[in-house]
Amino acid sequence: MRKRRRKPFQRYFALCRRKGESRCGEASERFLKRLRLILPQIESRLNSPSGQWSALGVIDINQLVYPLSQDTKLVSKIIELMIMPALKEFAEQYYYKIEIPSEQNYYPDATFTDFTGCRFAVDIKTTYRLRHNPNTVSSMTLGTFVGYFRERDSSKNILYPYREYSAHFILGVIYTRTEGLPQATPPRPLKEADLVPRVIHDLRVFVEHKYKIASDRPGSGNTKNIGSVRRLDQILNGSGPFAAYGEQVFDDYWMHYQTRDMAGSGTPPYTNLEEYFKWRNWSR
Repeated sequence: MRKRRRKPFQRYFALCRRKGESRCGEASERFLKRLRLILPQIESRLNSPSGQWSALGVIDINQLVYPLSQDTKLVSKIIELMIMPALKEFAEQYYYKIEIPSEQNYYPDATFTDFTGCRFAVDIKTTYRLRHNPNTVSSMTLGTFVGYFRERDSSKNILYPYREYSAHFILGVIYTRTEGLPQATPPRPLKEADLVPRVIHDLRVFVEHKYKIASDRPGSGNTKNIGSVRRLDQILNGSGPFAAYGEQVFDDYWMHYQTRDMAGSGTPPYTNLEEYFKWRNWSR
């Protein structure tokens, strides 16, 4: 039986493998399986029995509850605060060392290290289902494709240099925005907290390798961030465009990707995965 030949990009990246990669690769998949076991627990913390968000609002010293807004940054931060205790309990259960950066805008949100020294990045992301198509979500930004992503020995804006992480995971929360909320809702006494309107509902939690849910296009806005796929099935199944080719293709693609302003007066070498393979002169 003739041995199956590797594709050009597979042969290329086989030469770049690091010592200990196999051991930490197995540890990464074990970490992922364990983390998925606690997803129901996280969902139960985020959802009330009726399927509404369990967060009520902000309580002041007078025991008044102020309703939250649908501002995506506010929602994301509160969800992160609600998830962190579960991650710390997870680390204790499986004897991982967990580290949370003290600085804002540092990558990742949580770093886990096992007893052999294999290190895993977990970044918490949130997004909402689109009203006109609930099977599509607003794009998530999965981190920068410049800075520490390209300078992999750098410690700027990252807890440890990027190359020291054996795997990079996205712990994501998908939710639905509540429609028809009143524009101005006064605070209520704590005993009437159940009457405070919930700004989101139906929260779904997932965890996946970053490269498996990444798009081949940047995220929204002018920031140099990697965008995510937007189809719900691709997110939950980890079947984005890079999933079939592996993390090394994902890394190479985004390490060489250029926006129009990065290319200066020239033209970017590629703007999607098909053009990337032609630029590399590789068959898919």
